[in-house]
This record gives sequence, structure tokens and C-alpha cells, in this order.
Amino acid sequence: MQRVLSFEQSPPLSVPLRFFLSAPLFALLAALLLLWHGPDAFASRWLPATLALTHLLTLGFLSMTMVGALIQILQVVVGIDLPWPRGSAAFVHAMLALGTLLLATGFLSSGPTAFRLALICLLAGFLWLLAACAIGLWRVAQPTPTVTAIRLALAGLAVTVVLGAAAASVFAWPLQLPVIEITNAHAAWGLLAWVGLLTIGVAYQVVPMFQVTPTYPPRLGRWLSWTIVLALLAFSVSLGAFTGLRGWLQPASALVLGLAFLAFGVTTLRLLQKRKRPPDTTTRFWRTSMASLLAAALLGLAGQWPDLAQAQWLPLMAGVLFIVGFACSVVNGMLYKIVPFLAWYHLQNRLAGQGRKAPNVRQIITEEMAGRQFYAHLAALALMTAAPLWPHLLARPAALAFGVSAGWLAYNLAQAARIYRQMSLSPDNCASARHPES
Repeated sequence: MQRVLSFEQSPPLSVPLRFFLSAPLFALLAALLLLWHGPDAFASRWLPATLALTHLLTLGFLSMTMVGALIQILQVVVGIDLPWPRGSAAFVHAMLALGTLLLATGFLSSGPTAFRLALICLLAGFLWLLAACAIGLWRVAQPTPTVTAIRLALAGLAVTVVLGAAAASVFAWPLQLPVIEITNAHAAWGLLAWVGLLTIGVAYQVVPMFQVTPTYPPRLGRWLSWTIVLALLAFSVSLGAFTGLRGWLQPASALVLGLAFLAFGVTTLRLLQKRKRPPDTTTRFWRTSMASLLAAALLGLAGQWPDLAQAQWLPLMAGVLFIVGFACSVVNGMLYKIVPFLAWYHLQNRLAGQGRKAPNVRQIITEEMAGRQFYAHLAALALMTAAPLWPHLLARPAALAFGVSAGWLAYNLAQAARIYRQMSLSPDNCASARHPES
């Protein structure tokens, strides 16, 4: 299921690094927003503060990181040369960052101008990204499970963007659209297709590579991605269907989606058990991510029962488990592998003709640095998962813990960038760059 990697096709380090360094700052903004609004952010998923918080995490942190990883993976794993990689990355990064800030401002202020400007920025950035990726990606003659998952994730992103633009248009202009149904479909495609499928596609490659595990079963790779997409199509149809059709199609599609993600989570945990090396911090992030995915899937299935369907806390808790527990955990884990590895690889090439040696990966971000931040993230996840049940007690402690975790991640990644910059520019800084904590 793995493809031979072509690191000679790797884009310049600045291309993915700008996304990776920016992402934790949006998580920090989300923490500050939660600290400001406190328990009100957990009162309902439809409140302005909750919507702003959600999009700071999903657009600002998750999509920012995923776009950077996608640009890197397409060239190294799939062998696709993106047109104008530096210019494309700079444009998409600027539009995504500005659009996310404007969208959060729009939710908090209810101002139509902010929504209109956010739509312009986000549509421009995502359409450029989709156009740059789609041409080469769909020309791959024999797609691997990774390529198939990435293809479908990008298709899911396109659906998410269209639905999100329709929902935001209701706030930007006085349009009469079924905003609740559109928003539910937008959330499903954004989380399950864009975030979920891209994570699955990347996992097929990076879990065996970085965690030194067996590869994923070929049968899982053949059916999992298509099953998720077909179930999402059925779920979307059920949102606009007549009551009779909705009565069985919606729970049936939710059951298939839940079982599909349960299968991925269980399989990944089993592979991690067969890891050939002692577990490190990245392994712990992956295990936390998969455990959260299993819990979110089970809560999603439980929400189909009539007695639990009206519980306000259930969708909020499931959302926290999926966004913070599953997606943010796996992004943290991958950043601690991808950023040091890329810094080492580019330094090795740059220093090869100078008689100088690049520090190894574990010197760029040490296990101790990553491990401390993991426990801060774990504390934040526990508090945020319980906060929907006891918002007045736990909302602000959860915000503080999540802010500490986001700030710590930002610091660790900045240290890796500092080591790369110092060793690239001056031989005299090598000693201090290799030991950032000295």
C-alpha cells in the first residue's frame, strides 16, 4: 500500500513550513476565544462564539496544516509537480489565513461585510488549491489507496467549499436558503470527507513509514474511502428528503459512516501495537487520536437513538472528540515527524558540499520537548471533552489548557525553524542551533 518516496521532488522547505508555523497560532486564537466566552461556547453548536471557535480550529489549524502537508505529499508521494509551488503556496496561505480571520469576525460581529470578504478570500484560496492539485492528481494511471483517498478528500473539500459558501451567503446577503440542512451537510463533508479521508490517505503512508508498523490491509484500502463517500452522499440526500425516506436513510448512512471510521481506528491501533520500536510521543498522539475517533464514532451512532437525539451535550462532545481528539491529535503527531524530517533533509542537502553535518531528526525537536506538549494536549482534550457536561466548571480551565498546548506546539515548531535558519546561514551558529535548550 506504500509508494516509493521521491524526495528529490520535494518542494522548498518554505512552501509547507509557512502553513505548519501558522497553524498553532489559530489554535491559540481559538483558546483565547473560548477563555473569553467561557461556558457560553458550550451552550449550543449554533451560537456565534461556537461557530467562530469551530472554524478557527477546522480552517485555521486543521486545514492550514493539511494544505501544507498535501502540497508536500503530492510531490513526494504521488510525484505531481504543482505549478508555481512558491507562488501557489504563498497565495493559498494568505487567502486561507485572512479568510479564516474574517469568517470568525463575521460570526462574532454578525456583520455581512466580514462574511462577504471572507467568502472572496476562502473561495479564491481553495479554488486555486483545487485547480493546482486536480489536474495532475487525476492523471495518475494506477492510483494507490493513498491517491484514491486524497482524490476523494479533495472532492470532499470541493463539496465542503460549495456548501460553506452557500451557508455563509445567508449571512452576507438576505438569501432564503435552508441554512440548517446546508450547514449540517457542510459539517459532515468537511469533517468526514476532507479531514477524515485526507487523514486516512496520509496514514496509509506515514504510519508504516514513521511508526515502523506493517502496512494497512489492502482490502481496507480498496473499500474504505469509497464507502465513506457513498455514505456521505446518502446522508446528504436524507437531509433534503421527505420524512419517510429520511426516517431510514439518515440512520442507515450514519451507521455505515460510524462503522467505517471504527474500522479505520481499530486497524490503526492494531498496527501501532505491532510497532517494531518503543513508543514515542508521536505514537502516543496517534493512539490518542484513534481512541478519540472510536469514541466520536460511538457517540455519533448513539445519537441516532431517539432518547439521546435531543441531548444538547452529545453533538458538542462528539465534535470535540473528532476535531480536538482525533484530528488535532493526529496533526500534532504528524507535525513532530514531518517538520524535523524536512528540516533535516533540506539541511543535509544544503550542507553536503560544505563539509558540515546536519543535526539528526531527534535533535531538531527533542523527544522531551514533544512529550511535554503531549501531556498539555491530553489535559486539554480531557477538559474539553467533559466541558459540554459541566460548562460553567470546565470551560475556562479547558481554554487555558488548550492555549498552553497550542503555544507549546508553536514554540517547538519555531525552534525547528530557527535551527534550520541558523545552520543554513552561518557555520558559527551550528553548536547553539543543535542545542536550543542550552
